[in-house]
Amino acid sequence: MFMLIVACEAGFWVVLGAALVARYVLRWQRTSTALLIGVPLVDVVLLAATVADLADGGSADNVHGLAAIYLGVSVAFGPNMIRWADQRFAHKFAGGPPPWRKPKSGPARVRYEWRAWGKFMIAYGIACGVMAFLIFVVSTPEHTAALWQGAIPFMSVIAGIWLITTISDTITKAGPAES
Repeated sequence: MFMLIVACEAGFWVVLGAALVARYVLRWQRTSTALLIGVPLVDVVLLAATVADLADGGSADNVHGLAAIYLGVSVAFGPNMIRWADQRFAHKFAGGPPPWRKPKSGPARVRYEWRAWGKFMIAYGIACGVMAFLIFVVSTPEHTAALWQGAIPFMSVIAGIWLITTISDTITKAGPAES
């Protein structure tokens, strides 16, 4: 299961890279669009494999929790990762404008930090929803303890740390906007 998660992460970047090469190097717009539409299919493959693995009567472990976390992060942050790669690829290979950079301070930086935390909370909600679904599929508490006792508390700790750092950045970087 762990190797499938690694393969899905690699697959995400391979499909994205192929889409960007098709768009900016080969100028194949339709192919690029089809490949970009295929990026979320990597997540569908991982979800289906995770459900199938547990539906056969297996016990959920930390790797299943990691798969749920990966899915949540991929859905919440995937569009930003695609935009990040697209901007850099367009700049380097198609004469596009320089890539966007996050603000260093001021209200724009505060908004950026709170949006990032909000996206993590979306990832958290999706991951917990997937884990709840996996718990439903397995349907026995003793076979899902790793999700309740490992993955969900882990995500909760990360959410808390991220919130504290976001509040800290709000306080330290909320000075006047850069000109």
